[in-house]
Amino acid sequence: MKPEIRAEVTRHTQFLDRELSQLAFNRRVMAQAEDASIPVLERLRYLCITSSNLDEFFEVRVASLLAAATVDGKLSEHPALTANLNRVSAECHALVARQYDILNSQILPLLKEHGVHLLRNNERNEAQRAWIKDYFEREVRPLLTPIGLDPAHPFPQVINKSLNFIVALSGKDAFGRGTAIAIIKAPRVLPRVIKLPDELSDKPGTCFCLLSSIIHAHISELFAGREVMAYSQFRVTRDSDLWVDEDEVKNLRQALKGELQGRQFGRSVRLEVAKNCPPELSQFLLDQFDLDRSRLYQVDGPVNMVRLNEMIEHTKMPELRFTPFVPGLHPTGGDIFATLRKQDILLHHPFQSFQTVIDFIRQAATDPCVVAIKQTVYRTGMNSDLMEALILAARLGKEVTVIVELMARFDEEANINWADKLEQAGAQVVYGVVGLKTHAKIALVIRREGAADNAELRYYAHLGTGNYHPTTTKFYTDFGLLTCEPNLGRDVNEVFMHLTSLAKPHKLNHVWLAPFALQSEIIKAIRNEAKIAKSGKPGRIIVKVNAMVDESVIRALYAASQDGVKIDLIVRGACTLRPGVPGLSENIKVRSIIGRFLEHSRIYYFRNDLAHDVYLASADWMSRNLFRRIEVAFPVLDRALKRRVMAEGLNPYLKDNTNAWELEPDGHYQRRKPRGKQQPFGAQQYLMKTLGTAAE
Repeated sequence: MKPEIRAEVTRHTQFLDRELSQLAFNRRVMAQAEDASIPVLERLRYLCITSSNLDEFFEVRVASLLAAATVDGKLSEHPALTANLNRVSAECHALVARQYDILNSQILPLLKEHGVHLLRNNERNEAQRAWIKDYFEREVRPLLTPIGLDPAHPFPQVINKSLNFIVALSGKDAFGRGTAIAIIKAPRVLPRVIKLPDELSDKPGTCFCLLSSIIHAHISELFAGREVMAYSQFRVTRDSDLWVDEDEVKNLRQALKGELQGRQFGRSVRLEVAKNCPPELSQFLLDQFDLDRSRLYQVDGPVNMVRLNEMIEHTKMPELRFTPFVPGLHPTGGDIFATLRKQDILLHHPFQSFQTVIDFIRQAATDPCVVAIKQTVYRTGMNSDLMEALILAARLGKEVTVIVELMARFDEEANINWADKLEQAGAQVVYGVVGLKTHAKIALVIRREGAADNAELRYYAHLGTGNYHPTTTKFYTDFGLLTCEPNLGRDVNEVFMHLTSLAKPHKLNHVWLAPFALQSEIIKAIRNEAKIAKSGKPGRIIVKVNAMVDESVIRALYAASQDGVKIDLIVRGACTLRPGVPGLSENIKVRSIIGRFLEHSRIYYFRNDLAHDVYLASADWMSRNLFRRIEVAFPVLDRALKRRVMAEGLNPYLKDNTNAWELEPDGHYQRRKPRGKQQPFGAQQYLMKTLGTAAE
């Protein structure tokens, strides 16, 4: 590259756009839906995941962009803000159009070939139409409340992401007035995908229809004496970030309960309508939601593709799914504390079962020698054996302390419910630090051991990269370490003391704690590799995270690259670092792995002149993780377990040539394929074979 071009790149385009990088991740997920080697129901699931990801992208990222670009209720004309919004909007429209193209041209026809039919009204036989009419009269019509708009019936409140219909009517209503528009809300209690009785079908296989299609077929029956001129389903997406003035509220839990209701009616950020929605109806809706036309998405199918998950769950055809996978179970010999006194346990989920962690807390709950249990809760779900074990421990008189993060996005309600139950059982519940999310994944069991006259307290800890959530542990890749190493145990206890007392944490032996030291320790480790490289020795960094967007860390990586450090980054989602730019980042490579499981583990490796420092962490390399959250990065001290992290968590992902996407300097990703005589190799497939059991 010419020097003047290199300088231009360095000065103006060191960083890729975060939003476009996040949308590129959705492109990679959507590519799975086009992969003919993947079973068709799983391909449909990837489409649903893409749709769900886009929903959250609009609810959070687009909402944030619009808020930043809004002045006195109107969009700013600032060129940079406008250009960014336009780029994001163009990519979102292209993504959505491609989603529905894949659904209609690939997935639905392939499902049909396998006997799974999603029937439109004109595809149903007479028996099916009769059944659907009866279903409409029995189950649907009694729950509908059509609203004809007039001064006494203004446009109704529309809940975030709910299914609705707009109807244009001719003639006059029962009172002789010409009300031309009506709105119908689809009942939220009804399923969006309905399975038809098998005996009604003249086609082999299973037949489904959408609730929206049923309402469409009978919409004219809701307006006796009027002619339906046009209609369309529609859905509005709203800003769903909760905002609570934590400096003002006295009870965060009570304040959040109120905010959760308001989330359904945040600022509108996107309107979805049917592809054939008349322009005058879509414009009417845009006006009602105060949106410009760039926020309109006309879709060729259901406005909420996520709901097609219901069809996946109701289809009993295992041949159309991934082969069932059974994770390996780590042997503990029945007494997990005795095992830990001999050696640490490293768990690699979902290839190894999370049951070992559940057993750890369950055994602690009933062990008479255990005097205290402390745990953080970020995401744990509505049903949790771990939470039930903590409740049992509290009822048995143990000192149970739980740090519940009430601001875990979209899990706030579940966490509030668990907080209530834990307090009722006698546990001490703390809501973390005001203004900082507690994102660390740590648990501590304190056990009194030894003869009565010489007993001492011993720490047993679990530290992880993922959540204490029974469902995600089956689908997210994460590492967890169970240990009774004294210094690590003391560090974990010190973190809990800091979170509950709000006192400044004492010096920690091994743990890097955000927001105090994590960012500075990461940069110190990067600069140390640069120093080693400048001395003529090999400098090596390998990092696996979900996102890489913090500019201070990226600048340190650029500097290390220029000093000769070889750097490999495995970044699942958004990455604003620009790799492979001569004079800036020619020694940096970035890849993303998209497979059957969601890559979620965070691993930091620094060669450190053959010391081979390996850290596992709850934190991605994002400013919010490094400066606005309570995060923990912890070392793997046992040499054998270090080698395992490298052999399972890093090396296979660098070798992957089937599920890997490589980031180019211009921000585009290219899918990696076997070259020459290379054999296809997938990291997740390899780990499934070596650590778990694929059911026959």
